[in-house]
Amino acid sequence: MDFAFGPQDEAFRREVRSWLEEHLAGAPARRAWERELGRGGWIGLGWDEDGYGNRRADLTQQVVWAEEYARSKAPARSGHIGENLLAPTLLAHGTPEQKRRFLPPIAQGRELWCQGYSEPGAGSDLAGIRTTAERTAEVGTAALGATAAGTTASGATGARVTAERAADAGVVGAGVTVERAVDVGVVGARVTAVRDQGAVPSGAFRVTGQKIWTSLAHEADWCFVLARTEPGSTRHHGLSFLLVPMDQPGRVEVRPIRQMTGTSEFNEVFFDGAVARAEHVVGGEGNGWRVAMSLLGFERGVSTLAQQIGFAEELGHVLRAAVATGAATDPVVRDRLVRLWAELRTMRWNALRTLGSSGSPGDAGAPSVAKLLWGGWHRRLGELAVQVRGAGAAVGPADWSAERPYELDAAQHLFLFSRADTIYGGSDEIQRTIIAERALGLPKEPRG
Repeated sequence: MDFAFGPQDEAFRREVRSWLEEHLAGAPARRAWERELGRGGWIGLGWDEDGYGNRRADLTQQVVWAEEYARSKAPARSGHIGENLLAPTLLAHGTPEQKRRFLPPIAQGRELWCQGYSEPGAGSDLAGIRTTAERTAEVGTAALGATAAGTTASGATGARVTAERAADAGVVGAGVTVERAVDVGVVGARVTAVRDQGAVPSGAFRVTGQKIWTSLAHEADWCFVLARTEPGSTRHHGLSFLLVPMDQPGRVEVRPIRQMTGTSEFNEVFFDGAVARAEHVVGGEGNGWRVAMSLLGFERGVSTLAQQIGFAEELGHVLRAAVATGAATDPVVRDRLVRLWAELRTMRWNALRTLGSSGSPGDAGAPSVAKLLWGGWHRRLGELAVQVRGAGAAVGPADWSAERPYELDAAQHLFLFSRADTIYGGSDEIQRTIIAERALGLPKEPRG
């Protein structure tokens, strides 16, 4: 595939740069920035379908967008899980109703998502999950009469609609007023939803269990959850892929996990009878493993190229630190710097080589190869970042205080956080097993 940028791509690059320069002034808040991206039509560029408020771009333009976004130092995305993981999964496995319900709010930056996969006893070995989802036969009174005064997606006004978002859980509060855009194609609507306390939609699932290392759960409106819907099932059998609203007080609890960096990017999520509607099962009941595995294939793509721009910037900082401290006069350090630079270039060409090839017969091990490459690379960069600083790397950037007891500079944070790069998202051992069994066809590892 030819990834040379043509005149149209460069014109697109100028459009992207101009828009980012204009809209980045004032450091917008994370959720407000997602909505701004949605208004600009920048969410969902890589989706296989349009018509959900997104606009489509070809692969080279997606690369341009990702690279320019990274170079502009725009805010870290809080909507990328919905855009890059859930949306492609819905396009591949969702029903037309699910697509109409969930894709527009993602494209508009109005709803944020988190991923409910890993558990305390099922991290890299995802098939070992124990979270359950049991159907309820209760016929609740969660059916709503909802009035939307606003403009529908087709231009009609004063529309009368079903307030899906208000009733998604069917369990929160006796009288609930929802003042937000309606999620079923109505824009700018005011919805009043009244429901009985504790009512559960007929045939809904009650989700019970614990998820861990859940990125952005503290911000998310929704979580896609892999849960066991067939009692007594084991391994990858009897699993379903459910869409669960997070706003269920008493039934969904999020606890931040403080890491050794002093920050809390990840969370524990506890589900205690949380409600997921029957129509929010993606791919059909019992087909969760197939859906979950296809989603993992979406975790690479143009975002990998944007990640590498950040890596290149970090490598530049390490190089400048090595020169400033004199560590660069050490031939071993110089060799490591050059090797890191060469490996980063190799990762870029490998990402370009595999871009757009998801699902092809020879592609089974590509995501695992990419994860092995960048996970180990970034960890080695973190080690070198503190080594070139010498003894000074052990000293924090600010004096200790009770108010701010744990301060790290960029190199220290890189060193500590990158220790996890070879573990999260599937450990190196798991990735090598996938490559051996699925790509190379070697005998499967015995499993008890």
